Amino acid sequence: MRREPSGMSAGASRLSGQEPVPDGGSRYRLRDLFTPLDTLLVSGGDPRLALDASDRVNGYGCAASPEPEIWNFASSTASTISQAAYDRAALAREELMHKCLFDEVEIAFDARCEDMRDELRGHLQLSARVDIVFSPSGTDSQLHALFLARVLLGAPPVTIVVGADQTGSGTIHTARGHHFSSMTASGLAVRKDGAVAGLAGASVALPLLGTAPGIAMRADIDAAVVDAIEATIAQGAPVLLQIMDASKLGWRAPSEACLDEIARRWPRKVQIVVDACQARLGRRRLRSYLDRGYLVLMSGSKFFGGPAFSGAVLVPKGLSRSLDRVERIAPGIFDYAGRCDWPVAWTALRSRFERRPNFGQWLRWEAALAEIGRYYAVPGAFRAGVLAGLAAGIDSMIALSPSLRPVPSAIGTAGADDEEFAQATIFPFILLRDGKPVSIAETGAVHRALARDMSEAIGGSAADRQVAVQRCLLGQPVRLERQDEAPLAVLRLCVGARLVTEAWSPDIAQAQRNVQDILDRIAHVLVKIELLLDRGAVAAVPVNSAFEV
Repeated sequence: MRREPSGMSAGASRLSGQEPVPDGGSRYRLRDLFTPLDTLLVSGGDPRLALDASDRVNGYGCAASPEPEIWNFASSTASTISQAAYDRAALAREELMHKCLFDEVEIAFDARCEDMRDELRGHLQLSARVDIVFSPSGTDSQLHALFLARVLLGAPPVTIVVGADQTGSGTIHTARGHHFSSMTASGLAVRKDGAVAGLAGASVALPLLGTAPGIAMRADIDAAVVDAIEATIAQGAPVLLQIMDASKLGWRAPSEACLDEIARRWPRKVQIVVDACQARLGRRRLRSYLDRGYLVLMSGSKFFGGPAFSGAVLVPKGLSRSLDRVERIAPGIFDYAGRCDWPVAWTALRSRFERRPNFGQWLRWEAALAEIGRYYAVPGAFRAGVLAGLAAGIDSMIALSPSLRPVPSAIGTAGADDEEFAQATIFPFILLRDGKPVSIAETGAVHRALARDMSEAIGGSAADRQVAVQRCLLGQPVRLERQDEAPLAVLRLCVGARLVTEAWSPDIAQAQRNVQDILDRIAHVLVKIELLLDRGAVAAVPVNSAFEV
């Protein structure tokens, strides 16, 4: 949803070399809230949210409204919105409509966003002094973190990205302070990979995949991180170190010992930001990162299963004063944030941004909070038990399949702070035919075919057709580049928060039946993959570029 602003836009201000006029008139009116809910839920983001004109799903196969008939095992990428989350978004919109009858839209909206910050802190058991910066996506949050790091470090940093081969595709751009798409969430057309005014800089990419045969995390990642920091600081630049917890394959790096060494050797010269957008970490570990002074990126649309996209930067207590008093603001950041995105306590910083409520971003976070609240309402012991039971079952099924080869996880590094996430929740595997990996193109075609009724293409017995008709979503294929070997594509079967809440019952016998039902669904998905590979039924599946690795 795009509308022309009544005052000077952030983009026009940037081009004129001025800060935007913050109170040049309301960009949004009460009437905007009466836009259909499905339209609002996919508004206020970049083109990744756009729905295909024919099948009304985005590039990840997700519709704007609930589709309970689709099985969701794609939480490493995106999930279709649940009915409970959709209902929460509908109620939130209705409540805001009522408040806006008696107050300005921006004031009522600001108060609602602050309530969401309080609710998110409560669910994550964070101190009230932890600040939260909302954004339309985790990719936008990377630009916010870069902006904040420049303030904290007092100079433009070099961004060192750990796990550059297993993070979002936009990171290659945001790490250098460049636009990651052709349009910002505020509706401004930009040149993809063009510099964001005042944020552009250098970056260093550190891949996680090892160079030895097979697929495993490199053994020298700690040394590579330390060497990259040492070389950068020797050249006189501070460092924004983006660490990984967890990657697209569920990997974490660098180690805690490495982080301790960095803190000892380079105090005040390295600002760490944790890419925790997958949200696959225990709340104790999350708090420990913040206690160390790290910025943390997270999303409500990965493990928690809210609709794509919803991003946030968690800011440790004690940093607010420095950030609020910033004198020079990178002009390009005005295109990526409005006043309501920043915490109310940051009065000086907020005053320099336009009042620009992003209703789509807000409603996606409302939906995500419904999922987060439901997940943490389930007893901790049950959450841990379900994740452990599902992990054991999925590992066994993948190992028994002749057409799948599992990719090792890095869960062996888990500790007490991981709580229920001591268990893997992302299960990557390679597709095989005659014992050899299938092509990247065929892996992508299988991924697309899983989301479709393939009963006509597969044919065969009534049982085969019954398997083929079921639509299901898996995590997008991940392309892995390997030294001296052909690149591979890896599919991911993911366990998300919604499976845990679906399994929960105070009746132990019923809960066990619920878990078994989930495992039966997963077995069904794996059989569909086997049929697709065996029958060669994926050739006619239409290509969608957003699905491609």
